[in-house]
Amino acid sequence: MIFAGIDAGSRSIKLVLYDAETRKVVGRGMAEQGVDQVRLAEALFERTLGASGLGPNHVARTVATGYGRGSVRFADSTVTEITCHARGVWQTSPDARTIIEIGGQDSKVIWIEPDGRVRDFAMNDRCAAGTGRFLEMVATRLGVDLCKLSEVSRASARPAVISSTCVVFAETEIIGLLASGVAVADIAAGVQKAIASRVSTMAMRAVVRPVYFTGGVALQPGMCRALQEALETEVKVVPDPQFTGALGAALVAVEQTS
Repeated sequence: MIFAGIDAGSRSIKLVLYDAETRKVVGRGMAEQGVDQVRLAEALFERTLGASGLGPNHVARTVATGYGRGSVRFADSTVTEITCHARGVWQTSPDARTIIEIGGQDSKVIWIEPDGRVRDFAMNDRCAAGTGRFLEMVATRLGVDLCKLSEVSRASARPAVISSTCVVFAETEIIGLLASGVAVADIAAGVQKAIASRVSTMAMRAVVRPVYFTGGVALQPGMCRALQEALETEVKVVPDPQFTGALGAALVAVEQTS
Protein backbone atom coordinates (compact mmCIF):
# COMPACT_ATOMS: atom_id res chain seq x y z
CA MET A 1 0.00 0.00 0.00
CA ILE A 2 1.20 3.50 -0.85
CA PHE A 3 0.88 6.38 1.59
CA ALA A 4 1.48 10.05 0.82
CA GLY A 5 2.90 12.78 3.02
CA ILE A 6 2.86 16.40 1.90
CA ASP A 7 4.68 19.21 3.68
CA ALA A 8 3.22 22.55 2.61
CA GLY A 9 5.83 24.95 3.94
CA SER A 10 5.91 28.72 3.63
CA ARG A 11 8.55 28.61 0.87
CA SER A 12 8.00 25.25 -0.84
CA ILE A 13 5.79 22.16 -0.97
CA LYS A 14 7.35 18.72 -0.56
CA LEU A 15 5.73 15.36 -1.26
CA VAL A 16 6.82 11.82 -0.36
CA LEU A 17 5.20 8.56 -1.49
CA TYR A 18 5.93 5.68 0.88
CA ASP A 19 5.38 1.95 0.29
CA ALA A 20 4.39 0.42 3.63
CA GLU A 21 5.10 -3.13 2.44
CA THR A 22 8.68 -2.54 1.28
CA ARG A 23 9.21 0.29 3.78
CA LYS A 24 10.77 2.42 1.07
CA VAL A 25 10.15 5.83 -0.47
CA VAL A 26 8.90 5.19 -4.00
CA GLY A 27 8.47 8.78 -5.11
CA ARG A 28 9.01 12.37 -4.06
CA GLY A 29 8.69 15.83 -5.49
CA MET A 30 9.01 19.51 -4.65
CA ALA A 31 7.47 22.76 -5.88
CA GLU A 32 7.90 26.39 -4.95
CA GLN A 33 5.03 27.96 -3.03
CA GLY A 34 2.84 30.49 -4.79
CA VAL A 35 -0.46 32.32 -4.64
CA ASP A 36 -2.70 29.36 -5.52
CA GLN A 37 -1.51 26.91 -2.88
CA VAL A 38 -4.46 24.57 -3.42
CA ARG A 39 -3.69 24.06 -7.11
CA LEU A 40 0.07 23.87 -6.54
CA ALA A 41 -0.38 21.03 -4.05
CA GLU A 42 -2.73 19.18 -6.40
CA ALA A 43 -0.36 19.61 -9.35
CA LEU A 44 2.61 18.35 -7.34
CA PHE A 45 0.61 15.32 -6.21
CA GLU A 46 -0.44 14.47 -9.77
CA ARG A 47 3.05 15.05 -11.18
CA THR A 48 4.82 12.95 -8.54
CA LEU A 49 2.34 10.09 -8.88
CA GLY A 50 2.78 10.11 -12.65
CA ALA A 51 6.58 10.13 -12.42
CA SER A 52 6.36 7.14 -10.07
CA GLY A 53 4.06 5.18 -12.36
CA LEU A 54 1.18 5.48 -9.92
CA GLY A 55 -2.32 6.92 -9.85
CA PRO A 56 -4.53 8.40 -7.11
CA ASN A 57 -6.20 5.00 -6.64
CA HIS A 58 -2.87 3.54 -5.46
CA VAL A 59 -2.70 5.90 -2.46
CA ALA A 60 -4.38 4.53 0.64
CA ARG A 61 -4.12 7.68 2.73
CA THR A 62 -2.61 11.17 2.57
CA VAL A 63 -1.50 13.31 5.50
CA ALA A 64 -0.57 16.98 5.19
CA THR A 65 1.67 19.02 7.45
CA GLY A 66 3.38 22.39 7.38
CA TYR A 67 2.37 26.02 7.42
CA GLY A 68 -0.04 25.59 4.50
CA ARG A 69 -1.42 22.15 5.38
CA GLY A 70 -4.97 23.52 5.38
CA SER A 71 -4.68 24.20 1.65
CA VAL A 72 -4.07 20.52 0.86
CA ARG A 73 -7.74 19.73 0.36
CA PHE A 74 -7.21 16.17 -0.86
CA ALA A 75 -5.46 15.17 2.38
CA ASP A 76 -7.31 12.76 4.66
CA SER A 77 -5.93 14.47 7.78
CA THR A 78 -3.47 17.12 8.91
CA VAL A 79 -0.72 16.85 11.55
CA THR A 80 1.65 19.41 13.07
CA GLU A 81 5.19 19.90 11.79
CA ILE A 82 6.55 19.00 15.23
CA THR A 83 5.10 15.49 15.05
CA CYS A 84 6.07 14.94 11.41
CA HIS A 85 9.67 16.13 11.70
CA ALA A 86 10.15 14.00 14.79
CA ARG A 87 8.71 10.95 13.03
CA GLY A 88 10.70 11.54 9.86
CA VAL A 89 14.02 12.03 11.65
CA TRP A 90 13.49 9.01 13.88
CA GLN A 91 12.82 6.86 10.80
CA THR A 92 16.19 7.67 9.22
CA SER A 93 18.20 8.40 12.38
CA PRO A 94 16.71 6.45 15.32
CA ASP A 95 19.52 7.51 17.66
CA ALA A 96 18.36 11.15 17.47
CA ARG A 97 17.39 12.80 20.74
CA THR A 98 17.44 16.51 19.82
CA ILE A 99 16.20 17.80 16.47
CA ILE A 100 16.79 21.29 15.06
CA GLU A 101 14.60 22.44 12.18
CA ILE A 102 14.94 25.85 10.59
CA GLY A 103 12.06 26.53 8.25
CA GLY A 104 11.09 29.40 6.01
CA GLN A 105 9.18 31.26 8.70
CA ASP A 106 10.15 29.67 12.03
CA SER A 107 12.76 27.60 13.82
CA LYS A 108 12.18 24.66 16.14
CA VAL A 109 14.03 22.50 18.63
CA ILE A 110 12.39 19.14 19.30
CA TRP A 111 13.37 16.62 21.96
CA ILE A 112 12.33 13.02 21.36
CA GLU A 113 12.26 9.83 23.40
CA PRO A 114 14.19 6.68 22.35
CA ASP A 115 10.98 5.35 20.78
CA GLY A 116 10.57 8.50 18.65
CA ARG A 117 7.78 10.13 20.64
CA VAL A 118 8.00 13.91 21.13
CA ARG A 119 9.02 14.72 24.71
CA ASP A 120 9.10 18.51 24.39
CA PHE A 121 9.73 21.28 21.89
CA ALA A 122 10.54 24.98 21.62
CA MET A 123 9.63 27.18 18.68
CA ASN A 124 10.38 30.71 17.53
CA ASP A 125 7.70 31.88 15.12
CA ARG A 126 7.59 35.55 16.08
CA CYS A 127 10.67 36.84 14.29
CA ALA A 128 12.01 35.95 10.85
CA ALA A 129 15.61 36.76 11.84
CA GLY A 130 16.21 33.11 12.75
CA THR A 131 14.68 31.53 9.67
CA GLY A 132 15.36 30.44 6.11
CA ARG A 133 13.59 33.54 4.81
CA PHE A 134 16.22 35.65 6.57
CA LEU A 135 18.99 33.71 4.80
CA GLU A 136 17.26 34.35 1.47
CA MET A 137 17.11 38.07 2.20
CA VAL A 138 20.78 38.12 3.18
CA ALA A 139 21.83 36.27 0.02
CA THR A 140 19.90 38.79 -2.09
CA ARG A 141 21.46 41.75 -0.28
CA LEU A 142 24.95 40.30 -0.67
CA GLY A 143 24.40 39.45 -4.34
CA VAL A 144 25.13 35.78 -3.68
CA ASP A 145 23.15 32.74 -4.78
CA LEU A 146 21.54 31.19 -1.70
CA CYS A 147 23.06 27.77 -2.40
CA LYS A 148 26.54 29.35 -2.42
CA LEU A 149 26.15 31.35 0.80
CA SER A 150 27.92 28.70 2.89
CA GLU A 151 30.77 28.49 0.40
CA VAL A 152 31.21 32.26 0.56
CA SER A 153 31.16 32.27 4.37
CA ARG A 154 34.07 29.80 4.54
CA ALA A 155 36.40 32.58 3.41
CA SER A 156 35.54 34.68 6.48
CA ALA A 157 38.44 35.70 8.70
CA ARG A 158 36.36 37.78 11.12
CA PRO A 159 32.60 37.12 11.13
CA ALA A 160 30.59 40.32 11.45
CA VAL A 161 28.47 40.83 14.55
CA ILE A 162 24.76 40.98 13.70
CA SER A 163 23.12 42.24 16.87
CA SER A 164 19.56 42.98 15.69
CA THR A 165 16.96 40.35 16.54
CA CYS A 166 14.41 41.80 14.10
CA VAL A 167 14.79 40.95 10.41
CA VAL A 168 13.98 44.53 9.36
CA PHE A 169 16.64 46.03 11.62
CA ALA A 170 19.07 43.23 10.76
CA GLU A 171 18.69 44.07 7.07
CA THR A 172 19.45 47.72 7.83
CA GLU A 173 22.46 46.59 9.84
CA ILE A 174 23.73 44.50 6.92
CA ILE A 175 23.33 47.43 4.53
CA GLY A 176 25.39 49.52 6.93
CA LEU A 177 28.10 46.87 7.15
CA LEU A 178 28.35 46.71 3.37
CA ALA A 179 28.59 50.50 3.19
CA SER A 180 31.39 50.36 5.77
CA GLY A 181 33.39 47.99 3.59
CA VAL A 182 32.92 44.84 5.63
CA ALA A 183 33.68 41.78 3.49
CA VAL A 184 30.75 39.82 2.08
CA ALA A 185 32.23 36.61 3.52
CA ASP A 186 32.35 38.14 7.01
CA ILE A 187 28.72 39.27 6.79
CA ALA A 188 27.59 35.84 5.54
CA ALA A 189 29.43 34.11 8.38
CA GLY A 190 28.08 36.62 10.88
CA VAL A 191 24.50 36.00 9.81
CA GLN A 192 24.95 32.24 10.19
CA LYS A 193 26.38 32.76 13.67
CA ALA A 194 23.47 35.04 14.60
CA ILE A 195 20.87 32.48 13.51
CA ALA A 196 22.73 29.69 15.30
CA SER A 197 22.86 31.80 18.45
CA ARG A 198 19.08 32.27 18.42
CA VAL A 199 18.51 28.55 17.94
CA SER A 200 21.01 27.64 20.65
CA THR A 201 19.14 29.87 23.09
CA MET A 202 16.14 27.59 22.63
CA ALA A 203 18.19 24.40 22.69
CA MET A 204 20.63 25.07 25.52
CA ARG A 205 18.09 24.38 28.25
CA ALA A 206 18.53 20.68 27.53
CA VAL A 207 20.82 19.59 24.69
CA VAL A 208 20.44 15.82 24.57
CA ARG A 209 22.87 14.14 22.18
CA PRO A 210 22.87 13.09 19.38
CA VAL A 211 21.66 16.31 17.76
CA TYR A 212 20.26 16.22 14.23
CA PHE A 213 19.59 19.10 11.83
CA THR A 214 16.67 18.87 9.40
CA GLY A 215 14.72 21.04 6.97
CA GLY A 216 15.90 22.81 3.83
CA VAL A 217 18.34 25.08 5.68
CA ALA A 218 20.22 21.94 6.77
CA LEU A 219 21.52 21.80 3.19
CA GLN A 220 23.69 24.80 4.11
CA PRO A 221 26.98 23.40 5.53
CA GLY A 222 27.80 26.81 6.97
CA MET A 223 24.67 26.74 9.13
CA CYS A 224 25.59 23.30 10.42
CA ARG A 225 29.07 24.53 11.35
CA ALA A 226 27.61 27.58 13.07
CA LEU A 227 25.20 25.43 15.08
CA GLN A 228 28.02 23.13 16.16
CA GLU A 229 30.01 26.10 17.41
CA ALA A 230 27.02 27.61 19.22
CA LEU A 231 25.97 24.34 20.86
CA GLU A 232 29.53 23.09 21.38
CA THR A 233 28.57 19.63 20.16
CA GLU A 234 28.38 17.64 16.94
CA VAL A 235 25.34 18.35 14.80
CA LYS A 236 24.47 15.73 12.20
CA VAL A 237 22.38 16.34 9.09
CA VAL A 238 19.65 13.82 8.30
CA PRO A 239 19.50 12.30 4.80
CA ASP A 240 17.55 14.48 2.35
CA PRO A 241 16.63 16.97 5.10
CA GLN A 242 14.26 18.99 2.93
CA PHE A 243 11.91 15.97 2.71
CA THR A 244 11.90 14.97 6.39
CA GLY A 245 8.56 16.60 7.21
CA ALA A 246 6.85 15.01 4.21
CA LEU A 247 8.36 11.62 5.06
CA GLY A 248 7.10 11.95 8.61
CA ALA A 249 3.63 12.81 7.33
CA ALA A 250 3.61 9.69 5.15
CA LEU A 251 4.66 7.56 8.12
CA VAL A 252 1.90 9.09 10.23
CA ALA A 253 -0.53 8.16 7.44
CA VAL A 254 0.62 4.55 7.75
CA GLU A 255 0.12 4.62 11.53
CA GLN A 256 -3.34 6.16 11.21
CA THR A 257 -4.39 3.26 9.00
CA SER A 258 -2.98 0.52 11.24
